[in-house]
Amino acid sequence: MIKVKHIEQHFTESEFIGDVVIGIADGLTVPFALAAGLSGTVSNTSLVVIAGISEIAAGSIAMGLGGYLAARTNREHYLAEKEREYREIRELSHREKEEVAVFLREWGLKEKDVQSAVEDITSDDERWVNFMMKYELGLEEPKPERARNSSLTIGLSYIFGGFIPLSPYIFIGNADKSLIVSILITLTALFGFGWVKGKFTGTGALKSALQTALVGGLAAGFAFALAKLIS
Repeated sequence: MIKVKHIEQHFTESEFIGDVVIGIADGLTVPFALAAGLSGTVSNTSLVVIAGISEIAAGSIAMGLGGYLAARTNREHYLAEKEREYREIRELSHREKEEVAVFLREWGLKEKDVQSAVEDITSDDERWVNFMMKYELGLEEPKPERARNSSLTIGLSYIFGGFIPLSPYIFIGNADKSLIVSILITLTALFGFGWVKGKFTGTGALKSALQTALVGGLAAGFAFALAKLIS
């Protein structure tokens, strides 16, 4: 009998994809709304382009900084909780051991094996703390480079997404025609982006594409209506 090796494939870059989603989604909708709102009040597309590029620059910096601060905050929170756990296993070791035993019982470990497993886990402080961080608090240690990578990914994704709805205004001289083309390519980009995201995450390409196009289209529509109302 021929044995077929079973290879499990799991997507492990959820943080990266999440940053790309945030950056591109905002990059597609916000500059589109700005350009669309301006195109209804000015006939000179160069003004729309200048305003759009300025918004993309400011938006990418703001979004990237937001991603950096969020990642830094998550890491600082993790380290603070880890320090607290080290203090608790020193000062309240009996209670902390009982918490480990509770988890093991919930997993179905037989009572006669619980105490030996508790002793094995708590014999090393680092292993003990890591166990409590993961199973008591549900926290995974963020990578040190997470803040830098998140800021760059979100910022660059925002720039990429922002130039998609703005590109018709760069290459087409008429503001009304540029608006129509911008709407078409923005919705197409949202659909395609959702399709790729669904493929990577395994959530279903078509479902993800439709959801992304619908949500992004609605967000862009509301933003466009607000921009028109203000203008």
